[in-house]
Amino acid sequence: MRDIVGHDRQPAAYLVYLHLYGQAARAKWIPVPASLRMLAEATGLSKSAVQTALENLHRRQLIVTTSDHATAVPKHRVLRHWRK
Repeated sequence: MRDIVGHDRQPAAYLVYLHLYGQAARAKWIPVPASLRMLAEATGLSKSAVQTALENLHRRQLIVTTSDHATAVPKHRVLRHWRK
């Protein structure tokens, strides 16, 4: 996780990941439904910062996002590669 803040210089991505990780842990690791607006309000970031953070987390393969259809609330699955 140090790479996200130090190397990528994306502390917003770290904050979004921590929020999703906490939500997933409380929900027994099922995918977390959260829109950009919901994540922005929960973390105190702007929607564009959350969107950039999610792109970074996808690129780093720390989350996988799925959606039932175009206007549905996306579901974010937190990946924990270190727990194999």
